Amino acid sequence: MTEDVEVKGPLLDRFDEILTPEALGFVATLQREFDPRRRELLAARQARQEELSAGGMLDFLPGTAHVRESEWRVAPPAPGLEDRRVEITGPVDRKMTINALNSGAKVWLADFEDANSPTWENTINGQLNLRDALDRTIDFSSGGKTYALRPDEELATIVVRPRGWHLPEKHILVDGSEMSGSLLDFGLYFFHCARRQIDKGRGPYFYLPKMESHLEARLWNDVFVRAQELLGVPRGTIRATVLIETYPAAFEMEEILYELREHSAGLNAGRWDYLFSVIKKFRTRGREFLLPERNAVTMTAPFMRAYTELLVRTCHKRGAHAIGGMAAFIPSRRDPEVNKVALEKVRADKTRESGDGFDGSWVAHPDLVPVCREVFDGVLGDRPNQLDRLREDVNVTAEDLLSVSKTPGEITEAGLRNNVDVGLRYLAAWMGGNGAAAIHNLMEDAATAEISRSQVWQWIHNDITLADTGAVVTRELVERIIEEELARIAAEPGYDEKLYAQATALFKEVALDDDFADFLTLPAYARMP
Repeated sequence: MTEDVEVKGPLLDRFDEILTPEALGFVATLQREFDPRRRELLAARQARQEELSAGGMLDFLPGTAHVRESEWRVAPPAPGLEDRRVEITGPVDRKMTINALNSGAKVWLADFEDANSPTWENTINGQLNLRDALDRTIDFSSGGKTYALRPDEELATIVVRPRGWHLPEKHILVDGSEMSGSLLDFGLYFFHCARRQIDKGRGPYFYLPKMESHLEARLWNDVFVRAQELLGVPRGTIRATVLIETYPAAFEMEEILYELREHSAGLNAGRWDYLFSVIKKFRTRGREFLLPERNAVTMTAPFMRAYTELLVRTCHKRGAHAIGGMAAFIPSRRDPEVNKVALEKVRADKTRESGDGFDGSWVAHPDLVPVCREVFDGVLGDRPNQLDRLREDVNVTAEDLLSVSKTPGEITEAGLRNNVDVGLRYLAAWMGGNGAAAIHNLMEDAATAEISRSQVWQWIHNDITLADTGAVVTRELVERIIEEELARIAAEPGYDEKLYAQATALFKEVALDDDFADFLTLPAYARMP
């Protein structure tokens, strides 16, 4: 074993193919060189949160005005990323790997983050699945059905999403400390698959989650430069798309693109985490930043409209792709009417995005790929993107981004129950090793669970009166609803008492405690073996 690198997780079948001495040495080098800065940036996040809680406000940064006002562009689109009209997202299990690559989407976001429960097995098997897919040695059988890859030219381009800067990997210690989950996921994939991707005419491409500042993007860029240097990969081969899914990042879009410009592949409107971040950042600021129940918040809300319009304007000004948000609907094979209504909403959402100038958008299920593709085909035709649509008509102010109070909608008992129900179901799935859970015909991931629990926390701390019953949201009311929803779930087939006991305890901690947990995945991961 590499000196001062300890693997605490079990070495299961084929794990030695990923956890080689050379690969561990590579990720340990990244950890030693960059983890101190990562920790400093996480401390800076906390300091900024304290400023906001004390009455501070978000705004465009005066100190980086020169970046916003000067002329520069990101690198041109890399091979396999010129056309991104449909992107499918999902975890890196073996079946999803094959189905996503075969789906007809242009890009697959291979997810080690919000759609993945970071068990040790999922983490390392995911790396094996990606390598096997590139080697075309991957297959999967279930229920008498066999899954195999189509020809290379028909497969989606792989773009890997590592865990966010805040998440650790407790199964690998470097010099006695837990590794950064970000650096591990990135490092293992880059070490094993960068050359494989280059040999296929593509490259090692990434989606970067949860960043809150351009300084965090600068850290990623420095990691990219060093990783390419260590493995002899030409500088600029890596490309990364940044999810603008935190409230502070919306005010630093140009700066984030600038920091990554030689490695940049654009920005994505990560709208579910964005809503969570709005709640989290201003959770103590009263009703000015109080959202209605999550299903009432649409992309036409003024503050969400400002966010997406600014994203397209910013990206195209700098020659970068703008990628739209998630369509989380899962088609039902038993209810055509549910499908009809949901598909109309998906089509309307993608029509709005394509009309606004987005170059592509996300779906969570292979059956939605044709719908998204048809809508973007109608706008793009044979063109790979619409980078030429500069959207110079867009002029978004800080006040526009902050106009949360203009969001229409109510807070009802039904909405509260839905938040509790989804939170419990998702956390049980996550603790059981499934980070992409099908709940009520929607693909729920960590982001939507975060919205659910953070809204409950915010409503309790603002003495919200429910529009339909007149009851005030209190800790006692929520505890009663938790018990009622849990009883309803317990009557369903497949109920796992142990997992739901863990989920209930965790939900109460992150939704009912006076102290607000920054991410529910942190206490959840601490409970995980």
